[in-house]
Amino acid sequence: MSVAESVSTMVAGRRSTAQQARAENRTLTKLTIGPSPWVRAAALAALVVMAVLWLLPLAWGAVTSFKHEAEAALPASWWPAQGWTLDAYRQVLGNSELLGWMWNSLVVALLVTALTVLISAMAAFAFSQTVFKGRGLLQFLTVASIMMPGQILIVPLFKQMQAMGLVDTFAGIVLPQVVAPVMVFILKRFFDAIPTELLDAARIDGAGTWRLFWTIVLPLSRSILVAVAIFVFIGAWNNFLWPFIVTTDPQFMTLPVGLSTVKNAYGVQYAQNMASAMIAALPLLVVFMLFQRRIVQGVATTGMGGQ
Repeated sequence: MSVAESVSTMVAGRRSTAQQARAENRTLTKLTIGPSPWVRAAALAALVVMAVLWLLPLAWGAVTSFKHEAEAALPASWWPAQGWTLDAYRQVLGNSELLGWMWNSLVVALLVTALTVLISAMAAFAFSQTVFKGRGLLQFLTVASIMMPGQILIVPLFKQMQAMGLVDTFAGIVLPQVVAPVMVFILKRFFDAIPTELLDAARIDGAGTWRLFWTIVLPLSRSILVAVAIFVFIGAWNNFLWPFIVTTDPQFMTLPVGLSTVKNAYGVQYAQNMASAMIAALPLLVVFMLFQRRIVQGVATTGMGGQ
């Protein structure tokens, strides 16, 4: 077969795959919404309205960040009467503390993500593929802890960090965030679907528990691990309450906490706050653009869209 024939065969195969995907999407849409075009049009219109309502605050914040500070404090107006300006961004980027806060947020988010995924995967594997005394009770407590609001643990967690000398440290910010019962439950459901025949065959070949976990279960679970990691990273990056409580030293402040201190002698600077928020959202925008498909698949397959 010539090179041209190979290329044409490859192109035809990709077109066929794309057509099959479109056909499956149309079938799924009909099964979900209904065969009527009027119903589909109404559903599409509702989605557009909800998307616009969701984007309006973001658009208003972006517009405010390009206003003069005096005009930004006035009642909301979409079009800047005094013209567009980058003064807020110059002031924010000229603040050396902002880069430090972003670095702190990146370090905390990466540590929380790595530790949460590792601990949650280990716990989920233990619940799913091993048998030990007290497993049922621990699993019940893990599921029950999902229904417990995190705010009621703030005081005991702070007392614990204070007793351990971890206040105003990265360890004090990170450690309480690595316990994620929701992620344990999601990973356990995924591990339950792994064929037991595969694991039994590995055990017959002499594989121990750790080898099963590291060489078989984790490689097979790469998609769900990536989805969980993305959601954990976003949550850790945006977390405000716990870092705000456990840190008083600006050296350890994360970006959401640091942005709440952007004031001067004239009070809150709305344009600078909005500019800081836009800059803070850039890393998450990059993450979304790079892992958009993984995020959508994660919401669809793990059921985390209702959190």
